[in-house]
Amino acid sequence: MDCVSAIILAGGRGSRMNGVDKGLVKLQQQPLVQHVINRLAPQVDEILINANREIAQYKAFNLPILQDENPEFIGPLAGFSLGLQHGKHDYLLTTPCDSPLIPADLASRLMQSLIKENADIAVAKSGGYVHPVFCLMKKSVLPSLTTFIAQGNRKVNLWQKSLALTEVTFDDCDDAFVNVNTVVELDALALKLSND
Repeated sequence: MDCVSAIILAGGRGSRMNGVDKGLVKLQQQPLVQHVINRLAPQVDEILINANREIAQYKAFNLPILQDENPEFIGPLAGFSLGLQHGKHDYLLTTPCDSPLIPADLASRLMQSLIKENADIAVAKSGGYVHPVFCLMKKSVLPSLTTFIAQGNRKVNLWQKSLALTEVTFDDCDDAFVNVNTVVELDALALKLSND
C-alpha cells in the first residue's frame, strides 16, 4: 500500500466533557488518544497529533504535536491543513482523538476505494451516516483546502463535497465510529467493553 501519514485531531475545546481535553480522558486506564494511536500504528507510516492544549501531556506520546496556526478556533479543518502541510507522505488519514474503536482496516479500505474511484478523498460511512472526520485524502488537495479556509468556510463536509469524493461503507463495524463526547458516554463505553 502507498505510504500514509495520519493526524489525530485533538485540538477541540472539550466543551461537552466539562472542558477537559478529550484525548487525555482515560478509558480502561489508558487515555483515549492512546487507544487511537494503538489502532492506527499498524495501519500507517507516520502519526501526527493536532493539539492546542495540554501540550506537555501530549508530548509524552513521543509523536509530533502540531498546534493550530489560525488563532480563531476553526475546528477539524485546521487539523486537516496541518496534516497536509507536515505529513511526509502522499496520503493523509484523519481521525478524531475520542473514537477508541476505529477499524483495524480503516486506512486500507479507504485507500482501496480512493484508488478504484480515482477520488481525491475517501470518507467513512456507517449506519447511513457519513463520518467526515474519518477520511483519507491525497496531499494534492491542500491548495483547495487553504482557499476554502481563507474564504471563511468551516464545514468539513462542504469542502469534501467540492472535491472528487467517495464514501466507503463500514456497516460491518458500526461501533467503530462511536465518539466519546460526555462523561456519560465514556462510562457507557467502559461498561460495554468490560462486558465484551
